[in-house]
Amino acid sequence: IDTKVSHSHADGGYASRRASCELGAEVMGVKALRDVQVSDLAEAAGLLDEVTFRRVRHVVTENDRVLQTVELLASTGPGSIGALLDASHVSMRDDFEISCPELDLAVSTARANGALGARMTGGGFGGAAIALTPVTSEQQVRAAVGRAFAEAGYAAPDIFTVTPAAGAMRIS
Repeated sequence: IDTKVSHSHADGGYASRRASCELGAEVMGVKALRDVQVSDLAEAAGLLDEVTFRRVRHVVTENDRVLQTVELLASTGPGSIGALLDASHVSMRDDFEISCPELDLAVSTARANGALGARMTGGGFGGAAIALTPVTSEQQVRAAVGRAFAEAGYAAPDIFTVTPAAGAMRIS
């Protein structure tokens, strides 16, 4: 779902998120936040200011969600990852604060109309969202998102249907 909201990662928003993450890693004594576990977050809360803590919490829990997603995709398939997509969006919206009203509307409308899960994609501050949608709900989700954008006075989103496939690989 392309919201058509343009974004620039060169501005202060992206730079400030990166700086928060670097500060969080430094205070926690790690090279990178990938070295922090979810179980370390309680300690981090006492070491970091509120904003930095939320940024760190997003990165740490997002890393954990990625690992859970890989495991679920391998064990039970794509239909099982909806809650992780939803949690990811909530974290990007509330902790990392990189969403925008159009992305939030796309995600919530898709979920309310049959998507199994949805989240923004990319670096944030605009751009696109993905919605994991059963084939039987695709048209309903597409129509509902279009209506919701029109009712909110937003530009009509571009909505693309894609089908998962094997990833890139070397061929000989």
